[in-house]
Amino acid sequence: MPNSPSATFWCEALYEAQAAALILYGRALGLSHGEAEDVVQDVFRELLRREEPPSQPERYLVRAFRNRALNHRRSLWRRVAREFESRRWFEPHTDESPRERAALQCLATLPREQREVIILKMWHGHTFEEIAELLELSPNTAAGRYRYGLQKLRTCLREPWPETENELAGPLGNTALELDTPPPVARA
Repeated sequence: MPNSPSATFWCEALYEAQAAALILYGRALGLSHGEAEDVVQDVFRELLRREEPPSQPERYLVRAFRNRALNHRRSLWRRVAREFESRRWFEPHTDESPRERAALQCLATLPREQREVIILKMWHGHTFEEIAELLELSPNTAAGRYRYGLQKLRTCLREPWPETENELAGPLGNTALELDTPPPVARA
């Protein structure tokens, strides 16, 4: 029976584990924070109607979220609102450090394709093969977008930011975004 206590339990656990990462992913896809939250709620409302969880819940969730988010973006009225929102791509938090602000600003400057792969890899923990399947491209293309995006982030984070130049110039170069980039994935 849909919306049974067992369905609510697995769905609630999945929500707790994945909602924040999905909102960030929605931001990478060009949604405002509120729009991303709306899409997350829509996806979970549909999941609650299922009698049992999908065989691979996290993968299913990302795929369902991406499809809904892309459909959501196509609306003309939402597009106009998004343009006004674009100046505040990530909504700042009161406890956000200057380093976090700089990293988010740099992430916002990346092309959507690179931003999307970086978020799916780093925040969702997907492999390049999983990202390739989700985005319908080759694993090498996914790895290339990741590698080029990280290179752009490194360059951007090394540039001094006017309000925090002294704090960001040195230590920021050693953040998690400085991970070694993987080599291209070889086809099997």
